[in-house]
Amino acid sequence: MASRTLRRRLHHGDVDGKSHEHMEASGLDSLDEPLLGSYNHDDRPSETGLTRKFLQPALSLLQEERLRSLQQRLEVPFDGSRLQHQDALKKLWRLAYPDRELPSLKSELWKDMGWQGSDPSTDFRGGGFISLENLIFFAQKYPESFQRLLHKQDGIRAEWEYPFAVAGINISFMLAQMLDLQSGKPSSLAGVRFLELLKDDEMAFDHLYCVAFRMMDAQWLAKRASYMDFNDVLKSTREQLERELSLEDVSSIRDLPAYNLLKW
Repeated sequence: MASRTLRRRLHHGDVDGKSHEHMEASGLDSLDEPLLGSYNHDDRPSETGLTRKFLQPALSLLQEERLRSLQQRLEVPFDGSRLQHQDALKKLWRLAYPDRELPSLKSELWKDMGWQGSDPSTDFRGGGFISLENLIFFAQKYPESFQRLLHKQDGIRAEWEYPFAVAGINISFMLAQMLDLQSGKPSSLAGVRFLELLKDDEMAFDHLYCVAFRMMDAQWLAKRASYMDFNDVLKSTREQLERELSLEDVSSIRDLPAYNLLKW
């Protein structure tokens, strides 16, 4: 138990990481590209062919079913003309601002949540409907952490902060790439470890998203980052997640050291 506690402290200590290239803003339209910048989704730890082959154990029927379900969610684009998607946006607003009047689907008020324009539907190009589901899940399951990140209540904030909602879309995208979920069967180390977690928790991706968002904000504060550093911070977040997923004593999302950052 003592060694495990020590390891957790050490891993929390590497949130300030090393610096990488700054983000370059660009307009992107496909699910294989992030929204805020030129994030290199193939930038993963090198693995030999032998290691990659060894890391692909046979999946149980339950794992296969849950993996298929998650991959199907990833394939759904956000469609602003669908009533279900409109209702989900409205639900997110009510969770984020329970004491404020619900705006129309096109309103300057959406910028308060960190959408880049008056029409949130234009910001989903890189994440799909699952990124909205992830934000809703975060607000419902970890409301205190969600509100603290939404209102930037922790630490000394930058003059030019990351936009909350759009950052969330990028985190969904980053996780899908890191876990190799767009492959038929994940073969990256992080992806294989994630499949083990998925076996016991069908919402493992959504819980991991919440951990990643909280971790990203901790990285942001540790680096004293500003908007143009977002891609660097996202890369550092991915690297720390990969390290934590590789820990031998992690058998659930709650075992991740960074899970302790979340508040209910």
